[in-house]
Amino acid sequence: MRAASIKPFASLSDRSSLPPVSPRLAPPADLFGPATAEEPAAASSAARPLADRLRPRSLDEVVGQDHLAGPDGTLTRMLSHGSLASLILWGPPGVGKTTIARLLATRAGLHFVQISAVFSGVADLKRVFEEATRRRRTGDGTLLFVDEIHRFNRAQQDGFLPVVEDGTIILIGATTENPSFELNGALLSRCQVLVLRRLDDAALEQLLARAETELSRTLPLHPEARAALRAMGDGDGRYVLNMAEQIAGLPPDTPPMDVAALSKLLAKRAALYDKDREEHYNLISALHKSLRGSDPDAALYWFARMLTGGEDPRYIARRLTRFAAEDIGMADPNALTQALAGWETYERLGSPEGELALAQVVVYLGTAPKSNTLYTALDAARAAAKATGSLTPPARILNAPTRLMEQLGYGAGYQYDHGTEDSFSGQNYFPDGLPRAQFYRPGNRGFEREIAKRLEYWAKLRAERQQSSGS
Repeated sequence: MRAASIKPFASLSDRSSLPPVSPRLAPPADLFGPATAEEPAAASSAARPLADRLRPRSLDEVVGQDHLAGPDGTLTRMLSHGSLASLILWGPPGVGKTTIARLLATRAGLHFVQISAVFSGVADLKRVFEEATRRRRTGDGTLLFVDEIHRFNRAQQDGFLPVVEDGTIILIGATTENPSFELNGALLSRCQVLVLRRLDDAALEQLLARAETELSRTLPLHPEARAALRAMGDGDGRYVLNMAEQIAGLPPDTPPMDVAALSKLLAKRAALYDKDREEHYNLISALHKSLRGSDPDAALYWFARMLTGGEDPRYIARRLTRFAAEDIGMADPNALTQALAGWETYERLGSPEGELALAQVVVYLGTAPKSNTLYTALDAARAAAKATGSLTPPARILNAPTRLMEQLGYGAGYQYDHGTEDSFSGQNYFPDGLPRAQFYRPGNRGFEREIAKRLEYWAKLRAERQQSSGS
């Protein structure tokens, strides 16, 4: 894979510096792409959609993607090094994939061509490649942006390989699907995959503030309704701005609306959920306590409430995994395996299909036997470790890889458990001078009943063998 050498950067504040766009292949840009050079001069700014008028002119205006476009972002570093590699931009709708592609073309001084895999076929690709080849002979490079690249079949994806490999085009593919499953391995090996994040609450608020500046008016919303508007957007900046434009079309004397009025206006029920404040913690607490109380029905309800409110399913998966270790533990060791399997399944399937796997985890955890003895055992062990942290392990259980260490008694007296009766030597593994402690005390539920029997048996053998050895 070759990277394009970047020409001297054009001024990003100069709209005329934007790259030419193929008029036949490039559909109208989305919220996050700069305007094309072919816009009719007579087009009124007010006649253009708000989302179109607020398209960023530079990478530092892109919101919610600081890990890519921020001062220390991947793309910023790539551009500062003077080269641009072919990329796959993976992320949900309305987060800036088209914008970033257009701005990269501007920064790299490349001719920008945009096609959609939904409407384009082999003939379109062949024409683009031929034009890029002719352009290259005159010293000009081409950045080809392919929207929904995952919709191309395997044969069509293979068609990109030679022109990407020899640098005829810099390919920027956009997809909402997991590239690992939707794109050829050969194509992936020639591109760098960058993950774009859904816009968080702060990023959506930043877009709303820009909208109000552009509109020269404050949206008539109470703070709670404004938060509900952001929640309705569910991480999609374009959608939030479209709704904001609808609100801005109300008469200037419209009184501030509450959540109910906003929901009625937009014909959509507001999500009563704030992922960054009290309701976020209230619902996860309700889910956790429902599971601890072995009520799978209530747990499913709170799980569904969080999904409906726009919570990231990965956050829920992380909390379910924590619950499996903290509130079930050794009472059902398989609970942790189930939680991790559900999490992995969601990562592979995504939403909404993967949410069913998480629902299965919720029911499994809710119906599993409960025990926090592992949690309390770790707390007790930590307290003992802090109090006696200077004690060294007994020499008999240390390895002696050198002659000196052997002379110092390392490993002397160690009993190999597999070489003893019952494969249990009963020797003391605690530091010398520290009385033996029992941190883990299994309960009488689930698998811990079996564990308790084992520990009781080993304790009896230990006492017998220590007594016989005189220790």
